[in-house]
Amino acid sequence: MKINGKHYRSVWAIGEDAFGIIDQTKLPHAFVTMTIRTPDEAAHAIVAMQTRGAPLIGAVGAYGLALAVRDDASDDAVNRMVEMLAETRPTAINLKWALWRMRGALLNQPHGKRVQLAWEEAQKIADEDVAMSEAIGANGLKIIQDIAAKKPGETVNILTHCNAGWLATVDYGTALAPIYMAHDAGIKLHVWVDETRPRNQGAALTAFELASHGVPHAILVDNAGGHFMQAGQVDMVIVGTDRVTANGDVANKIGTYLKALAARDNGIPFYVALPSSTIDWTLESGRDIPIEERSSDEVLKMSGRLPDGSVTIVEIAAPGSGAANPGFDVTPSRLVTGFITERGTCAATPEGLRSLFPEEK
Repeated sequence: MKINGKHYRSVWAIGEDAFGIIDQTKLPHAFVTMTIRTPDEAAHAIVAMQTRGAPLIGAVGAYGLALAVRDDASDDAVNRMVEMLAETRPTAINLKWALWRMRGALLNQPHGKRVQLAWEEAQKIADEDVAMSEAIGANGLKIIQDIAAKKPGETVNILTHCNAGWLATVDYGTALAPIYMAHDAGIKLHVWVDETRPRNQGAALTAFELASHGVPHAILVDNAGGHFMQAGQVDMVIVGTDRVTANGDVANKIGTYLKALAARDNGIPFYVALPSSTIDWTLESGRDIPIEERSSDEVLKMSGRLPDGSVTIVEIAAPGSGAANPGFDVTPSRLVTGFITERGTCAATPEGLRSLFPEEK
């Protein structure tokens, strides 16, 4: 994707001793890039959500481990750094998937080759994520084309939650990739963007992406989606996910479950777009997914830009009140119309998943 005419990925190598990321905490008010030179800096960037999105933090974690191997390539050091980086965000499985893959590529290899191997494997993970996102876009485009064919000349209205665009992946995105391809193909569409409290990834990041690409959109408060569904102004819902279990349950940003319920009540298709790295074949159901509990400050405070252009944080809640802040909820597979993956689309069932991934026993 492009910013001011320049192509960016969300993570990129800088030689073989550093990598760059976009500081997403500064968006949408400023576009700032960061250089990461140590594994501790990589871990901090993930924890602080300077870099975020399930597929993206997998790639960032891989690069972070590559930096750690540069300092100490021993088995103990590799295992220690894998565990440290894996704990930075517990819900998204992509991070662990990438780190386990990195460990598998390094252990049992000569220590002298591990630095080069680590960097090469991290680059492969990033490149493969781009290819998977592009394929997800192509597969999801077919669904949007089918909807457009049923209402010729009219606008296809799509609702999305949180940010599952190129900022959440290395490039293209998951849920937004089909939208970009449909827009570029000339399909008339409009996107309803949930603000996605408390971190406002929809209002800050998805809206930033769509505006940069020229896609018509409007930001909705999180509670308004059901109203627009009832009014017949939503043709489909498409979201990303941080983890899908073997039975098809979906963990995604808090509030996704409520949108799935509203979509089901109004007969609106609800799709989840994901790369295969997001499927956790070791968990039987969403009840087993660890749900990250984040700081109450995210609920009690909000950042914004003042009239003079400066950005500040303000308190928005009654003084002395506490807050609960689960980062994710689980949408049962029965509420999901289908999955859009790099291998095609399928039903949100164990049989559907294994029809696309028969190698998983």
